Amino acid sequence: MTPINLGEILNEIEALRSTIVTDSKTIAHRWAGWIEDDSFHASAMNFSHYLALRRQDIRPLQERMSRCGLSSLGRAEGRVIPTLDAVANLLRVATGQRPHLVPLNDDFYAGAARISARSEQLFGRLSPHSPVSLLVTLPSEAAEDPDFALRLAGLGVEAVRINCAHDNEAAWDRMIANVEKAAEKSNWRMKVLMDLAGPKLRTGALREVKGGKRIWSGDELAITLPGELKSAPEHVLAIECTNPRALRSVETGNRVLIDDGKVVSEITQCLPWGVMVRIVTAPKNKGYKLKSEKGLNFPDTDLEIDALTPCDIEALSFIAHRADGVEYSFVQTPEDVALLQSHLARERPHDWQKLGLVLKIETEQAIRNLPDMIVRAAGRQPTAVMIARGDLAAEIGFARLAEMQEEILWLCEAAQVPVIWATQVLEGFVKTGIPSRGEMTDAAMAARAECVMLNKGPHLFEVISELDKLIARMSEHMQKKSPQLRPLKSW
Repeated sequence: MTPINLGEILNEIEALRSTIVTDSKTIAHRWAGWIEDDSFHASAMNFSHYLALRRQDIRPLQERMSRCGLSSLGRAEGRVIPTLDAVANLLRVATGQRPHLVPLNDDFYAGAARISARSEQLFGRLSPHSPVSLLVTLPSEAAEDPDFALRLAGLGVEAVRINCAHDNEAAWDRMIANVEKAAEKSNWRMKVLMDLAGPKLRTGALREVKGGKRIWSGDELAITLPGELKSAPEHVLAIECTNPRALRSVETGNRVLIDDGKVVSEITQCLPWGVMVRIVTAPKNKGYKLKSEKGLNFPDTDLEIDALTPCDIEALSFIAHRADGVEYSFVQTPEDVALLQSHLARERPHDWQKLGLVLKIETEQAIRNLPDMIVRAAGRQPTAVMIARGDLAAEIGFARLAEMQEEILWLCEAAQVPVIWATQVLEGFVKTGIPSRGEMTDAAMAARAECVMLNKGPHLFEVISELDKLIARMSEHMQKKSPQLRPLKSW
């Protein structure tokens, strides 16, 4: 085996550091004027360093560093330059050179401290039960039953979520009032986050054919603009898309997914009244029965749709004054972020920056624009990122989802903003009271996020207790990507 030259490794580390510093200035330049919160400047600088680092392929360097017992830079997300400087100093000592005077003090862990502080801003003080916050979706019954919020507070739930796609302002107001009553009785105040409904991409009215409503792989289907079912060919099934702008954005060859990807189709024709599609995949044994109010996804299309609907804007007048934060559905660009912030500023001009903002990452376009969206948001107000895995899986495919949720975790750690691990967490357990092996493993991985979201269901309270225990155990073994090497007691 060829001996490793420590001097060469030192030269590579120094060259890498120089490249990162230079490239990061170009990255940060596009953020000029976006950062009004002084406390985010250091985070943005580290974020630009990390983005510059990840443009490089350092795998050969990592392998040689690991053979020498050095850090492989695989845990540099929250402290890129300090990590490089620490490694370089060790190499200088090993090669007989004088180390640079780089302070290795608590600043080395400043990124982790910032994430913890921002998590507390958004989700509230951590309960003693678990090192990860819980965000629980309130069902409609929470408006009428004060004991629901009280039981959540008794379990140490940090935050609750109100989905503005359901109920109305009167019900939301009663839910929040019950949260406040629970705080008085339990001395545990849960934060209130409200989730904007966003633009609805759904199936609408349906026109049947003689064979019924069922579609199979290879079939043709007409997807029409609202009110245009009569324009579609009479011999094929036809269903409306409730959002006309979506159909006007597509091109031939683009995919259209129905009902969270249960059906995958490809556009064969774009016509004045809508589109014709060919069904690529559908359930083999019984096909798929078309219904109204099922989700549509357009993963190959940059949809020219406003992220804020008139209903969202109306809801913001309530949210800005009654909630602790807003969850932004269908946000895809930094301009979308700026638009929401302008509405918040109009509703609450003097202190809107105190409101938390959660960016829900649901589309391919949102992934591409995530770094800029984070800076545009966190540069002005407390910000977290939600990995909305249901919609995201439909958009990018299940194979890419596993990879992408890891990348989002890394980016957010580098930007020093919290992450919410969301969608279908222990969903079977919540509904049936019986967990599966797969969903318990998935929930265990949530220990790397700052917050886990649970949806409603009959076994919710039991699941909260079990999830707290699970995450507490896993956190003894892992902190983000770092194994903690707790003593093993099973052998």
